[in-house]
Formats: sequence, structure tokens, C-alpha cells
Amino acid sequence: MQKAICSGGALYDLGVYHIAAMLWLIGNPRVLRISGATYQETEMDAERRAKSGYDVEELGLGLVRFEGNLTMDIFEAWAVHMDAMPGSVIFGSKAGIRLQPFGFFYSLGDLDINATADIGGFNWRLHSLRANADGYDSAQHHWVAALQGRVPLLPTAELALNTMLISEGIYLSQKWGREVTAEEVEAESVSTAQQV
Repeated sequence: MQKAICSGGALYDLGVYHIAAMLWLIGNPRVLRISGATYQETEMDAERRAKSGYDVEELGLGLVRFEGNLTMDIFEAWAVHMDAMPGSVIFGSKAGIRLQPFGFFYSLGDLDINATADIGGFNWRLHSLRANADGYDSAQHHWVAALQGRVPLLPTAELALNTMLISEGIYLSQKWGREVTAEEVEAESVSTAQQV
């Protein structure tokens, strides 16, 4: 909850997972520009705030422009006055996908198709009928399966670098009050790792 220790709030706590997943789904394109804002404005018990030293954002917003005319909209929050947010979605020129709960949206002429899928059944069939499905159950399962040569290793290092470039870009955009380029973020990036 303190910038000096963790460097950020909701964006670093939750956002990095969502950003990395979406990057993987869209092919991890090259980042061009980032615009963003962070907010720490939700009321909090004054004594609790003082004791905790809480000084990170509870809301982080961003817009990322990628090579190939792709954009990503980011909304990560710990505390906002809303019941639920829609979660991760991809809008394409041919169709759209919502990840949670899964939905597929497509227009076939005058017929709009809004489809759901039995992800639980799909997962059961993968694990019952296909070899190496366990290689995607978790990061640890994937690493072991990749070391065993059973599945190709996902490009986690590249995804992590782009995820941090985007996250840092949102904070830098907030600080500078304008859209920033990927090159500016890379030039301003400073490690916040704790020395041991």
C-alpha cells in the first residue's frame, strides 16, 4: 500500500495480469504510445490511512496504441463506486470476444450471433482426451511441461517486458500530463527492486 515499497497500487496489483493476458491474445504487438491516469481519491478512514501509510492508486486507467492500428483500453480498480465491471474483451472488425464469462459475438448478415461456450466441459475434454493439457493449468505447470519438452514455452519474458512498459507508461503519462511514447518510457524507466 506504499509507493516506496510496491511502486503502485491497483495497476501493479491486478492490472499486470490482465494486460499480459490481453497482450498474449492479440499477439504481443509493438507498443507505440501510452496515455493514462491514476487516482487515489476514494474516501478512507483517516486513522487507517495514517497507520498504513497508504499512498497508492485505487484506480488506474490507460489507453495503449500499438503497431498495426490496435488499441487497448485499461481499467483497473480496487475501489470504485460501481457494482461490477465487464472484464476483458476484444473487439474486432469481424467478431468480438468477452473472456469472463466467455462470450462470442458475430454478425452474419442480418443475424446477430451471441454465443456462449461451456468452458468447464471444454477444459474437462482437454484434460481427458488430449495429451499435455496440464501444461497450461498454471505458470508452474507450464514451466515444468516446457522443460520436459511437452509444450512450447510461452513468450513470458517478452510479455512481461511489454506489460511493464505499458504499466510504467501509464504512471509516466499521469506524471507528465500527456501521452508518452514507448521510447520515452524506456528512457525514464528506473528499477524499484529492493536491495537485499
